[in-house]
Amino acid sequence: MGEDATFVALHAAGTIGWYGPVTAEIGQYVEAVLAQPALGEPVNDHQSLHAALSRAIRADTSVVASWAVGAVDCAAWDLHGQLANVPVAELLAAPPRRRVPLYASWLSIDVANGIPVAAVELVNRDGWQFTKWGLRKDPATEDRTAEAVRLVAAVRALAPALRQEAAFDAVFTWDPEFACLFLDELDSASVRWLEDPLPQCDLEVYEALAMSIPLALGERLLLHADAEAMLGLKLQAFTLDVVGCGGLTRAADLVTAAYMRGVPVYPHGRSFVPAVHLAAAYPDAIAAVEYRLQWEPVRQRTYAQPWLPAHGAITVPRSPGLGTTPRSC
Repeated sequence: MGEDATFVALHAAGTIGWYGPVTAEIGQYVEAVLAQPALGEPVNDHQSLHAALSRAIRADTSVVASWAVGAVDCAAWDLHGQLANVPVAELLAAPPRRRVPLYASWLSIDVANGIPVAAVELVNRDGWQFTKWGLRKDPATEDRTAEAVRLVAAVRALAPALRQEAAFDAVFTWDPEFACLFLDELDSASVRWLEDPLPQCDLEVYEALAMSIPLALGERLLLHADAEAMLGLKLQAFTLDVVGCGGLTRAADLVTAAYMRGVPVYPHGRSFVPAVHLAAAYPDAIAAVEYRLQWEPVRQRTYAQPWLPAHGAITVPRSPGLGTTPRSC
């Protein structure tokens, strides 16, 4: 979605609630479409605000529209927390847990191109719950069976180097035929999960795949998508994006729905800060939050108070709000 450098701000009672960074396109959408519907809504009535925002985009099912609603919703939670002088996690549940477990992902490193020795040594000593790696199919390969064999060999080679179970993310680069070729070669017990193999969310195909391999889905679930249909699959992990799905207000409902179905939740790391608050509030439903090793440290430098993980977990700050105030403010 491009470079994230824009912050959304909500003003009330002499206080500013923030969410970001998001793309400039999302910020422009908020200003053009959502600013007016948000006016006059009570800052502490998140359901009412979310309903107003959802009505404003009801004919727009785009990624940008869903992220824009999520950004405004999260800014409202930040504002509410600041006015109430408590962290957002305490608004969601009292008392929340103080330490949230994390798992590390390093998707810019594709393990099919060889074991990244330095990266493996780094994650082995940092205490993460587990790790996730990129497993992209080479689009230029003509021999699809050979490519499937190559990816399976990479999965097998990584396990002993990590000394723990690993998850893999195909980053939407496969198709149903290739997924079947991969499964023909793989012992599914050797992976924690396979995430987002297909470029489109084909629930019929995913239902069949979920019977053969631990499957993770949810990153691309948008505001108006049918979450119940996705949660009805036999998923190993529900990886919703807290902002992308429409914000904390909807994400809290989705976490509850997943928990009722027995589906473990592992929030996507692009919305790391609100995901940590959500995980603190719902410890029985959320096992760990994704920490994107190559991107999150950069995002944290945009905040007035960066969050730094230690020993595979993050301590939820006691400061009011979300913790998404931009550094320059």
